[in-house]
Amino acid sequence: MQKLIELYKQWKGAEPANIQQIPGGGSNRTYFRLTDQDGQTVVGVIGTSRDEDHAFIYLTEHFNRRKLPVPKVLAATDDQLRYLQTDLGSVSLFDTIRGGREAGGRYTLKEQELLKRTIRELPNIQIRGARGLDFSNCYPQAEFDVDSVLFDLNYFKYCFLKATELDFHELKLEADFRLLAKDLTNDTYAMGDCFLYRDFQARNVMLDRDGNPWFIDYQGGRKGPYYYDLASFLWQASARYPHKLRRELVYEYYNSLKNYMEVPPVRHFVNRLSLFVLFRTLQVLGAYGFRGYFEQKKHFIESIPPAIHNLRELLSSSTPFHYPCLMDVHL
Repeated sequence: MQKLIELYKQWKGAEPANIQQIPGGGSNRTYFRLTDQDGQTVVGVIGTSRDEDHAFIYLTEHFNRRKLPVPKVLAATDDQLRYLQTDLGSVSLFDTIRGGREAGGRYTLKEQELLKRTIRELPNIQIRGARGLDFSNCYPQAEFDVDSVLFDLNYFKYCFLKATELDFHELKLEADFRLLAKDLTNDTYAMGDCFLYRDFQARNVMLDRDGNPWFIDYQGGRKGPYYYDLASFLWQASARYPHKLRRELVYEYYNSLKNYMEVPPVRHFVNRLSLFVLFRTLQVLGAYGFRGYFEQKKHFIESIPPAIHNLRELLSSSTPFHYPCLMDVHL
């Protein structure tokens, strides 16, 4: 903590008048709101991974050069384990749309408009943000690839399927996993220069006084297909977006994407998105299984039923999935 105060003092020329710890997310980083004598605030961060903090600082500086809505890094220690960034306030999209979420997906028109503004801005950071970006600075890897897909699918197998003692043919399931991994990473439209945010969710979107979205916690991003972030955001289990609203948000994203690149035909886009929804749902079930069944965390155990509902809804749709063993696993 003293090193963070010293950094602030070097940057500001005086020690902070007040220091308040800010509740963090799921990372090991700790956050503090530092206030000067005039009431002006910045956020101070203490990290534990030099590579992860380097990725955040590099990406933030790059995105600022691209004039994207992200915070600015104001100062950093030589080892980059401590840094100061602009304070985007305490109003997240997640908290702002809490009413609709708690009403079982009955979002007000105002909440729907905030979601649409956010989803329209996503291609900006994905496509414009990727221009000139050196992906070798990304953490923990530079690109979404077959190995990373198989890692997540095996996480689902070991932390969810085996934990729930469901019957499945392991070798046949492994063959399906390899085919799914190949399909996910084989797309001439989406595998170009695109920044995959990786953790695009309502908690990582801050809103200013005018309701404009600002983005945080993108340090796990890498080069990858744009479908992933859309699936991650719209099929988040706890959000409970109704089908009609979800479809409208996909439409908003698709039309926004047209402003940045040549888009695939609608049918191709929808089919590919369904593939990523399948993958993302399996991925989160693996995470929920580990956090819930193994770590006994109530929130994650409670998140499993809506995630399974999403999966069943997807599998009952008209989208054809050619993974017979995976389709035979009865959840």
